[in-house]
Amino acid sequence: MFILLVAIVIFLALLGMPLFAAILAIAMLGFHYADIDLMVIAIDLYRIIQTPLLEAIPLFTFAGYLLSASQSSKRLVRVTQAVLGWMPGGLAIVALIACALFTAFTGASGVTIVALGALLYPALQQAGYQQRFSLGLVTTSGSLGLLFPPSLPLILFGVIALQMETPVGMTIEQLLVAGIVPGLLMIAMLSAWSMWTQGKQAASTQAFSFQELIESFKDAKWEIPLPAILLGGIYSGYFALSEAAVVTVIYLLIVEVFLYKDIKLKQIPDLLTDAMIMVGGILIILSCSLVLTSYFIEIDAPTTLFDWITQHIESQLSFLIMLNLFLLILGAFLDIFSAIVIMVPLILPIAMSFGVHPVHLGIVFLANMQIGYMTPPVGMNLFIASYRFSRPITEIYRSTVGFMVVLLLSLVIITYWPDLSLLFVE
Repeated sequence: MFILLVAIVIFLALLGMPLFAAILAIAMLGFHYADIDLMVIAIDLYRIIQTPLLEAIPLFTFAGYLLSASQSSKRLVRVTQAVLGWMPGGLAIVALIACALFTAFTGASGVTIVALGALLYPALQQAGYQQRFSLGLVTTSGSLGLLFPPSLPLILFGVIALQMETPVGMTIEQLLVAGIVPGLLMIAMLSAWSMWTQGKQAASTQAFSFQELIESFKDAKWEIPLPAILLGGIYSGYFALSEAAVVTVIYLLIVEVFLYKDIKLKQIPDLLTDAMIMVGGILIILSCSLVLTSYFIEIDAPTTLFDWITQHIESQLSFLIMLNLFLLILGAFLDIFSAIVIMVPLILPIAMSFGVHPVHLGIVFLANMQIGYMTPPVGMNLFIASYRFSRPITEIYRSTVGFMVVLLLSLVIITYWPDLSLLFVE
């Protein structure tokens, strides 16, 4: 009966039942059939307020909404175009870097496709890049920034991992810096592939202009220092991550509202409301997922899963291969926040038993998730791009194939060369 009811809940979720309701329903059914008092659910839901660094999530989310509502995307594209636009394939590299940076600060790849897609897709077309290539580039670039600080998924992975009883041996600050080199590797490989496949189009680039370089830096002079302030403050120990989130919000309010005047004061309440609606969605999924995680622990699911894996998998290499395949499929069907909250408590102890460093696991996990965003048939970014550019979903599928292959190759390197992720981890 329990399995039948769970199957019904999953079926309803596929038909559109809210994800948090499906997660909570499965947990409630599990506790009921395990003859455990359902009061434990209220206790687990209450645990959300005890989550370390929880305040950083709404603050960084609000900061992302401020950037999305301003003209920072245009200034960012102008700067990268002035710096790199003269290179062969420069506009493609500009698109990759601009989208990655924008996603890192907004925390949502779909927002990047919508916000920067309108700017970059026509520009790529006008520069003579093939239509299919342009579609694939913008769709793929939307999720690249998930490995760069202050990525919300990186923070959430650390928050969940640090709540576990397993001796994790990492900090969120280590996670934030660990994604920089793997993220740059992905951008570099995609840039090289773009230059190789678009040789004729890449040859027609703009001439380098020192004056335009100076003007673009002047135009973005208040936004360019933000990453240095954020990372410098965190890694110098001057302020903690939650304090960095406060500094980021205050800085952006001053810059975007009073200096650039892109955002009017009367817009702030609406932006704050929209941001907190998104945060509310994240937190309710997080809290319900914590309840489901408690059920898994109650029935000893991690130990059962560990026993099964150790019977069938003998080496770290085999485990990582299986993990990549599983996470790629998971990333295509489940949003990244739910995937982190549900799967990290199950995967982390097993990965550590195979000698996988928790920081390395976090980067591998998120690298898979960002590729999952564009994995057919149901990767979220594929549908966002189809809607945004009014193209059939099958055309979007075809346009991303080459980019997917390059990203999968980069994933192999990131997975089996852990020093890339652990370069700055003491």
